[in-house]
Formats: sequence, structure tokens, C-alpha cells
Amino acid sequence: MSTMERPSLSIDDRASDGQSVIEGQISTDDVFHILQSRRRRAAVRYLRETEGPVEMSDLAEQVAAWENETTVQALTSDERQRTYIPLYQSHLPKLDEEGVIEYNKDRGIVRKTPLVAELERYLSVEDSSDIETGGDEHRWDTYYLCVSSLGSFLLLGAAFHFPLFTLVPSIAVVACVLAAFWLVSVSHSLSV
Repeated sequence: MSTMERPSLSIDDRASDGQSVIEGQISTDDVFHILQSRRRRAAVRYLRETEGPVEMSDLAEQVAAWENETTVQALTSDERQRTYIPLYQSHLPKLDEEGVIEYNKDRGIVRKTPLVAELERYLSVEDSSDIETGGDEHRWDTYYLCVSSLGSFLLLGAAFHFPLFTLVPSIAVVACVLAAFWLVSVSHSLSV
């Protein structure tokens, strides 16, 4: 549905129902209904970061990558399909119906409307609290803490010549600790 086909409500029409209205276009209740789905929030987030019309398949791939905490290139066919179908059948038509996007289902083209920018303040709360990623940073903190603890244990054992540690040269222990940090750091940078 295009914005031209959407019935126009004035602030007075909705305010008389006791609902607050964003820029005279959409009520706060409608905003929360639209953004209650994580996939719809991710779709709006993607559109917020792009210019001009986008292909539905590109949008679906990025949403799938965010959901699976991976890159678009590393997605499996099943991961793509699990995200693509609900977006195609449900979420994008809902966003189109509410006037947030213009969705040409037949051509697979999605265009954002000015309402995407108006939803930004609701999405920025989610971005800043890391709800979307499910606390991904905490997981990496745990990995770094584990590698640090293991490295400290190995280095102390080698420094104080504990029985098993005398069998391995100290340089090998240091190399293992550095390799572990290198592995965690590279994995972390690739996942972001």
C-alpha cells in the first residue's frame, strides 16, 4: 500500500480516542504493535541504515545474519529461508499496511517511508541496551576471561615448575596463551 492510498488521520482524530500520536501519522499503540516483532524491528533497522529502494532478498539476508549472529556470506540456505518466508508472507506486508514501508511483493522491492525515521527513537532504546543481540558482548567477555584465567594458570605453573609443567618448555606455554588470545580476538572481530 502506498502512502497515497493510506487514509489520512489528523492528530485531532486520534487524540480524541485518548491515544498519543507520532507526527500525526501513527499512534503510539500502533508503534508498539508494529515493533513487537523482533524481525520487524530488524527490518526497520536495516531500512534506517540504507538509502533508496532495496531488494527484499537483501533485507531478508541481513535480518537472518543478525538473528544467527553471523555474516550474510556465512548464512546457510536454511537460515535464509527461515527468515525470508515470514518476512515475505507476514512482516513486510504488515509494515506496508501500517505505512512504514512501500512493499512491492511481486517485484521484491521495499522502500522506506518517512515513518521509518519517526520510529528511530523507539529503536535506539533497543540498540543501546543490546536487546537485539541478546547480550553478545557478555559472551565475548566470558571467552576473554576464560582464556585469561587459563593463561594465568599455565604461566604460574611454568614459572613455579609444577610437576607437569616441567615437561613443556615455557616458550611453548607462552605461545599457547598467545594463540588462544589471537583465536578469540579474530573470532570476535569476525562476528561483529
